[in-house]
Amino acid sequence: PSPWQMLVLLWVTTVTMVTVASGGVPERAVQFLAVGDWGGVPDPPFATPREVATAAAMGRAATSLGADFVLALGDNFYYHGVQDEWDPRFQDTFERVFVAPGLRGLPWFVMAGNHDHAGNVTAQLAYSHHSPRWHFPHHYYSLRLSLPGTNASARLLVLDTVLLCGGGDDFGAGGPPQGPRDAQAAAAQLAWLQGRLVAARRDRYVLVAGHYPVWSVAEHGPTGCLLRLLRPLLRRHRVTAYLCGHDHNLQFLEEGGVGYVVSGAGNFMEESQQHGGAVPPGSLRFFFGAPASPGGFAHVRLDPHAATVTFLEATGRVLYRVALPPR
Repeated sequence: PSPWQMLVLLWVTTVTMVTVASGGVPERAVQFLAVGDWGGVPDPPFATPREVATAAAMGRAATSLGADFVLALGDNFYYHGVQDEWDPRFQDTFERVFVAPGLRGLPWFVMAGNHDHAGNVTAQLAYSHHSPRWHFPHHYYSLRLSLPGTNASARLLVLDTVLLCGGGDDFGAGGPPQGPRDAQAAAAQLAWLQGRLVAARRDRYVLVAGHYPVWSVAEHGPTGCLLRLLRPLLRRHRVTAYLCGHDHNLQFLEEGGVGYVVSGAGNFMEESQQHGGAVPPGSLRFFFGAPASPGGFAHVRLDPHAATVTFLEATGRVLYRVALPPR
């Protein structure tokens, strides 16, 4: 059976919870690819050479390492998202690019980045009804991951950090997020997250994902709003890792027992470490942003003994690997 058939999807309530059970019995693991900032360009051919190379490498990694799904970390469509659910960008930047055999059956779990919010995010939610592999049930949602061969589970909580913190511009004068447009909606999302973290106390791994970084040494640096609102929750609830994009490179940082994965190299590559002094001393373990690189992404493997994060360049080269312990 394809990985798609082996996935059990359980849609419940508005703020959807999804159960994903891996069928990869020999691997005894749940595995996924995490790629951010992959969203092509608004002019023909609507995909960059880096996006195309990264998509091909993701297909090879899904085949060789194994993958049950793809986690898309936002900025799905540069520079102004999509206009409606029939926008041709869904075909030109997504469906026709991620065509490698290893990706064909894999569901994508999607979140919105700041460039998506510059367009119509509701249209991206609605596109879930048009594509069998595009899953974007709500601005923020919960995935339950069953570790095969055990009665253990993991939890993946997908956030909308733009609704939480406000918009920001990647390019030019936009600067950092200036606070949420709707304070009530931001508070509701935070309350939902707190509730889900409490409910996940028995899960062997808890992963939280959002577009903006908590910690980053690169162009955007740490997100003040997330340091204030999210970081204390990640630490208090012993979250395994926080995954994000927004900065266009690959990074791994470790602080307060939480791993911080930046995977924003799906379409652009930036080597600046201008915020190196803004992260805790010794927290940066890995950084890759070589401008000549054809892109990159992360592979995450959850087995009973460790959560292993492997950073891969689009050449297939393993750049860095780290194993995080169960909670």
